[in-house]
Amino acid sequence: MKIWAIANQKGGVGKTTTAINLAGIFSRTKQRVLLVDFDPQGSLSSYLGLNPERLNPTAYQLFQNESTSIAGLYQHTKLPNIAILAASTALATLDKRFAQQPGKGLVLHQALMGIQHQFDQVLIDCPPVLGLLMVNALAAAHQLIIPVQTEFLALQGLQRMLHTLDMVNHSRTENLNSIIVPTFYDKRTRAAQQALTELRQRHRSLLWPDVIPVDTLFRDASRLGSALTLLKPNARGAQAYARLWRSISQDQGEIKTTPMEQI
Repeated sequence: MKIWAIANQKGGVGKTTTAINLAGIFSRTKQRVLLVDFDPQGSLSSYLGLNPERLNPTAYQLFQNESTSIAGLYQHTKLPNIAILAASTALATLDKRFAQQPGKGLVLHQALMGIQHQFDQVLIDCPPVLGLLMVNALAAAHQLIIPVQTEFLALQGLQRMLHTLDMVNHSRTENLNSIIVPTFYDKRTRAAQQALTELRQRHRSLLWPDVIPVDTLFRDASRLGSALTLLKPNARGAQAYARLWRSISQDQGEIKTTPMEQI
């Protein structure tokens, strides 16, 4: 089982779109996928037709009762080979309730180890703020995907995310493999061109050399509660995610969990 965290400390950069479309590609290759919605706003859960304000059980129960098996919390979706551990709005209260309790940074890591033979891929859609949920995601992950919208304000969010990554790496015996993915790229606009140029100049070592383009078909897929990579795999946006998938999936062997300090 390989675990991917999809995170950036700015909203609206394409985290949920990245999670669902990569899940769609893994699904097409007959791999068993678990989506983990760790954003209290529940965008990924809503995308799949679930209501974060009414769901029970959800990811919140992992923290409320650590003896609860994650197997009893996730649910299968209408998409083939894809299940989801859904979000609830109660996740927004976790930092206030549990942040000071020792070991709470490893709750997800420990829960996923209990189902490591049930799924091939786990994709975690993170909240856009640093807190207990993001710490859990980064502690559990084997690789971090950082979607960055190709516009100026998103570049500022990237700096905060990279600072967080540095802090997390101090708690790991090995650094967390990371890749920056430019999203919402519109080659017709000067702002997008300038943002991409800055990414290439400042972060070339972490930057995926391709881009995820603007594609209105992403919106159509969202309205239907599916992944564009499943609905129209030949669409421009879907093909971009297929290229990303090929880039990040060079090693699909079993990956051992990286030991970490107590968080």
